[in-house]
Amino acid sequence: MTSADRPNVVIVHWHDLGTYLSAYGYQVDSPHTEALAGESTLFTRCFSASPLCSPARGSLWTGRYPHSNGLQGLTHRGWEFNEGEQTLPMYLADAGYRTALAGLQHESSDPTRLGFDELLGPDRAWAEDVGSVAASWLDGRGPDADPFLLVCGMVEAHRDWPEDRYPPTVPPEQVDVPAYLPDNEHTRHDLAAFASAIHVADQGVGLILDALARNHLDHNTIVIFTTDHGAPFPGAKSTLHDPGVQVALMIKLPPTWQGAGPRTENGLVSHIDVVPTILNLLEIPVPDHVQGQSIARSLCDGAPPERREVFLEKTYHSDYDPVRAVRTDSYKYIRSFEDRSVLALPPDLESSPTRKGMGDAHLGPRSREELYDLRSDPHEIVNIVDDPEHGDAARRLRGRLEEFMISTDDALLRGPIPPPEPVAAGQGSR
Repeated sequence: MTSADRPNVVIVHWHDLGTYLSAYGYQVDSPHTEALAGESTLFTRCFSASPLCSPARGSLWTGRYPHSNGLQGLTHRGWEFNEGEQTLPMYLADAGYRTALAGLQHESSDPTRLGFDELLGPDRAWAEDVGSVAASWLDGRGPDADPFLLVCGMVEAHRDWPEDRYPPTVPPEQVDVPAYLPDNEHTRHDLAAFASAIHVADQGVGLILDALARNHLDHNTIVIFTTDHGAPFPGAKSTLHDPGVQVALMIKLPPTWQGAGPRTENGLVSHIDVVPTILNLLEIPVPDHVQGQSIARSLCDGAPPERREVFLEKTYHSDYDPVRAVRTDSYKYIRSFEDRSVLALPPDLESSPTRKGMGDAHLGPRSREELYDLRSDPHEIVNIVDDPEHGDAARRLRGRLEEFMISTDDALLRGPIPPPEPVAAGQGSR
């Protein structure tokens, strides 16, 4: 593939969405992402590597786990990539791509470290502003310009969602209440506000898709939509249960490519697979230290992904909460390395309307080991780690998680992981 033949790449990523879109069956007004899904391979079982912002995004952009790339907590709490860590824009720049970031990033306190040629702004990553900046940049591309990577990050789905900024779009009585949440007026009003924010963010996606079309770039551009981790509700974000780590992923190939067109893929996929997939599609060698598995063959040939398990981790969020997990088609095994409560809520969830209506059962002690049979218990309600009937599964997954941690040199096996150097006073938390 010559440089002139190489497709462009546009990646749109949101905060805190999970899969809460109409394309995934939820009652939410999101027509632009739904239209994109109608032209894409839509992955129904894609998982982030971590259930919080910076570590999840760090794995998405490096194809490496948080404990490997160094980003084990939030950047505004002092966490950064290890020195010399390589990112997707760096790989593509080396291959002759022009790389640009519009809007949100949450991987470094210094965005110039991320490898982009251009940082387009805006200062606040509101979807309308990000979409407008990205569209203007696309409008300014000349016909003979180098192929490009354009990354667009939008903040709307992150709390809070004031009604004056996000007018209601779905009545509380019509929202879909996920099984992990209590169904009451607090939760329903919270979910309705969430749906309104999603509607606003979806309009920003429309601005970018329209700009690709009017500049005749859509015929030779790979478009990817995803989010960092699960939805910002107790029992989801900041946990290794599926609602905390299952994410939307849509990949639209150029229409003339083999495999282009709408398809639903139900195989297991991890965010760390995105970097090697893009490199494969662009015929750029995948470095040996990239830990993901390419799904390019699945996109182009319809073959199921080769992945049989996904690994999940959390080390620091608002405080130290080291947890590791492995998920297969049938089971999930979770190991906690410290004594904590069932749900260790970060500040934004502790102050949420949903929290007001959920009681205090989540403050009880968490089991050090958890095992769930996802075939009979898809919502991970009954911990069967001590059930003799599932003893073989517990031993197998316990061993597999340990093998993974050893093979990837997870420092947690050697004892508690210290925090980074303190950040300046006044830095916030999410």
